[in-house]
Amino acid sequence: MGIRPRNGAKWGGSKTRNLGLDVGDRKIGVALSDPDGILASPLTIIDYHDEMAAIKAIVEIVEREKVGHIIIGLPRSMDGSLGEQARKVEGFAERLSSHTVIPIEFRDERLTTVSARRLMKSAGNKKSGKPARDDAIAAAIILQGYIDEGKDYLE
Repeated sequence: MGIRPRNGAKWGGSKTRNLGLDVGDRKIGVALSDPDGILASPLTIIDYHDEMAAIKAIVEIVEREKVGHIIIGLPRSMDGSLGEQARKVEGFAERLSSHTVIPIEFRDERLTTVSARRLMKSAGNKKSGKPARDDAIAAAIILQGYIDEGKDYLE
């Protein structure tokens, strides 16, 4: 097995982006990398009341943004085991995979939502009637970790 490019991979002659997902019970935070695979940025939050509608929204983003990899945060317990929420996320990923050929990978997401909330607080983001973006920021933290791991892997 050779080294496979993870960041800014070329499929069909054009660069692709990575998509990060933070899947919760009610919302899915979405983040997107730049085409060179250097920086992850929060993109949007998808309501997760209707699973098929959420999957359709993700597939539309994948197609529109030329996504080459989907990275989903896997909420492990602090001891590293998989709990009920992790199994829900794995099930969602399995159902999503039946609607796209894009590879899906998991990344440990322990404490990313906590980190996202701290980041928002330190940046001075106060409740202002706007929807909370911590889910999308958590997705960006998950995706940036994946990107940074790939840089170490390829160097």
